[in-house]
Amino acid sequence: MLLATNVPSHDELLDRVTQLVPQLRKNAAWSDEHRSLPDESIDALAEAGVFRMRTPRRYGGYESDTRTLVDVAAELGRADGSLSWVASVYWIPTWMTGLFPDHVQDEVFAEPDVRICGTLSPSAMAAPAPGGIVVNGRWGFISGARHSGWQEIVAVLITPDQEPMPVMALVPMSDLQVVDDWQTSGLRGTGSVSTIAQDVFVPQDRVLPLPAVLQGQSASQRNADSPMYRAPLLPVASASSVGTLLGLARAAREAFLERLPERKITYTDYQSQAEAPLTHLQVADATMRLDEAEFHAHRLAALVDGKCANGSSWTIEERCRARADMGAVVARAKESVDILSTASGGSSIYDGVPIQRIQRDVHAAHLHALMHPDTNAELYGRVLCGQEPNTLYV
Repeated sequence: MLLATNVPSHDELLDRVTQLVPQLRKNAAWSDEHRSLPDESIDALAEAGVFRMRTPRRYGGYESDTRTLVDVAAELGRADGSLSWVASVYWIPTWMTGLFPDHVQDEVFAEPDVRICGTLSPSAMAAPAPGGIVVNGRWGFISGARHSGWQEIVAVLITPDQEPMPVMALVPMSDLQVVDDWQTSGLRGTGSVSTIAQDVFVPQDRVLPLPAVLQGQSASQRNADSPMYRAPLLPVASASSVGTLLGLARAAREAFLERLPERKITYTDYQSQAEAPLTHLQVADATMRLDEAEFHAHRLAALVDGKCANGSSWTIEERCRARADMGAVVARAKESVDILSTASGGSSIYDGVPIQRIQRDVHAAHLHALMHPDTNAELYGRVLCGQEPNTLYV
């Protein structure tokens, strides 16, 4: 066991990834073309400690707060939205692994920079077996699967004497089949392939009831006193995810402003796009929407980190507001990118112009079932109107 004694601060981690941005940005086009992340980028993030940010300190991890996650992911998103997305996805199952019994964590975190992919979709079936369960099924959208050592899975457990119940389990990637079906328009570099379990046995100590996990119940004794584990899963996942959208919106503005001095507005008298009042309005509007996205991202992180610090209980309204803030970040970031993309002209559709990839990535993230602004706004409004949530995922 490797106890972390020199845990880097928020500013130190942010500085590490900021220094990597030029290198990682050069790899972004390759990732998009090859539908996977290059080993070089993964190795750079490992060396910077990005994969340790949600690992318990007793295993050499940092137990970083969610504000640090937001800011680090935003810097990564400036370089490559797919890379930032995968890092964020790893943070969530890594945190979830800390809910399992301590001896299970000893096995998983034996590798200091272990990468754990995962899903919350119960698209597989499980049956009881002596000492555990047997799982069969398929999961899609498994971001970062190719560079992972473990996958956190969800399956519906069917038993003769109980109602069907979704369970969460940890499975080594070597037990699963990987299907390369990631042919998409956006976030192509995430390599979010499908995985298949065929009669995979999972020991009982690597299985937890999903409803208990969603309510913040843990089987770990050693993590009981860690502030990082004083929040429910969905607020944690929400705060872990939004930084990528901020980074993409910032990248779009940088890309637009970088091309601006050399561009004119075709079929007009404007020899410089920078002189046009329309451009001024577009850049201001896009920037204000980015500012709004940053507000919601930081409010979300402050809510999670504040309640983790003081250990106070979560209300349903706070849980739903966490998802609403996540949806607002997605909405405002997409709006900001769309404005700048529209202002970028016909030449921006070429592969070599970054803003077209940035827009595709933002649109892909916007469609994610747990991140979609409309879904999250409806849930928040429902609770504000005195109704019960119509989902377990709060």
